[in-house]
Amino acid sequence: MTNPAGINPGEQVVLYDGVCKLCNAWVMFLLRHRIPRHVRFAAVQSEQGKALLRFVGLPDEDIRTIVLIDGQNHWLRAQAIFRIMHYMPWPWRVLSVVRFMPDVISNYCYDRIALNRYRLFGRYNEHYPLKSDYHGRFLDQ
Repeated sequence: MTNPAGINPGEQVVLYDGVCKLCNAWVMFLLRHRIPRHVRFAAVQSEQGKALLRFVGLPDEDIRTIVLIDGQNHWLRAQAIFRIMHYMPWPWRVLSVVRFMPDVISNYCYDRIALNRYRLFGRYNEHYPLKSDYHGRFLDQ
């Protein structure tokens, strides 16, 4: 099996909820703290995001999680966040060690926030386009 269309070997893609204000803020945090260029982004509401969800065998409608795609592997929820933190510069990278915490604990915490994110942080009426730090960072731009 090959990489999905639009993803080059060695690139990772973060799929995020493009209407969630918390999710958008998290992507802006990653960009502001200079996550490497081989990490790209797509909102799950975009056509590219939906195609990638189907590629990894997830439903392309009503997805409520963060997904990290790295070649043929993908991670969801807390594991995706902790693995993404591995690509960050120090001191943020140290947070990636939390991925060794049992999934039942880390996903419980993730799920509590995810279930209440719109109520706590708000949402946009439609996919909110973020500004890229360079052309091609977002698969739909």
